[in-house]
Amino acid sequence: MLVLVAPGQGAQTPGFLTPWLELPGLADRLAAWSEVAGLDLITYGTKADADEIRDTAVAQPLLVATALASAEALGATPDLLAGHSVGEFATAALAGVLTPEQALTLVRERAQAMATAAAVTETGMTAVLGGVEAEVLAAIDKHGLTPANVNGAGQIVAGGTLEQLAALKADAPARARLIALSVAGAFHTEHMAPAVEHLRTAAEGITPADPRVKLLSNADGQVVTDGAQLMRRLIDQVSSPVRWDRCMATMADLGVTRMIELLPGGTLTGLAKRGLRDVRTVALKTPDDLDAARELIK
Repeated sequence: MLVLVAPGQGAQTPGFLTPWLELPGLADRLAAWSEVAGLDLITYGTKADADEIRDTAVAQPLLVATALASAEALGATPDLLAGHSVGEFATAALAGVLTPEQALTLVRERAQAMATAAAVTETGMTAVLGGVEAEVLAAIDKHGLTPANVNGAGQIVAGGTLEQLAALKADAPARARLIALSVAGAFHTEHMAPAVEHLRTAAEGITPADPRVKLLSNADGQVVTDGAQLMRRLIDQVSSPVRWDRCMATMADLGVTRMIELLPGGTLTGLAKRGLRDVRTVALKTPDDLDAARELIK
């Protein structure tokens, strides 16, 4: 069984899009999507520095557009789709729940609303690597933080105020390593509640279709077969934790044997190598990876 996965915010790096523009038609596609996103996606993906693409309002449309563009270049028909955080909008489009244009319109609104919400209070996110999961979750709760991403493979991301994160760092769980993430706010926590309402309003005029391909939800890792239900989950997910650990558990239960991570790949295949050890993986980072991905499909 083949799963295509789309990464979330933080996967972007300066210039990651540059080699992909050599593929026929890809620049034209991204230029059209730039009009929808209200951003020059090509410039941000080729010339912008790390701080510029760290901006939530830039990063999210850029990630969704490049995931979709790389999926078109690959031309695969997967058995299963799953996206991490904003990557769910890319996989919703690939499953036919939304058109690419609808997905990018919603992501534009999502990103701007989340950036606005993040500016209200100084918040952030810290990855907690290793330790005993129960002890890590207890420490996160003790300091009033939210386990915003439970990624599996020994990785949990805590979100909250900078003061709360500093307290966690000073009182770190045993045998755990803490890494402050370069993100603009505490995504998937209560601090994003205003963005949920904004996105709900933005989605009112869209009628989603039911998925054509099995599609996993970050909320609980389960397969969602109803388009309207998926839309509700996409909206609520803005302030709710991402349960990628449960997505990987469902992949194992369904018998996934191959995983291809869409551009900019690396994060989710890295988790799979630790959490889904028998699954063969390819991460799309440059067009040179397309041959390996197509070989994996065969």
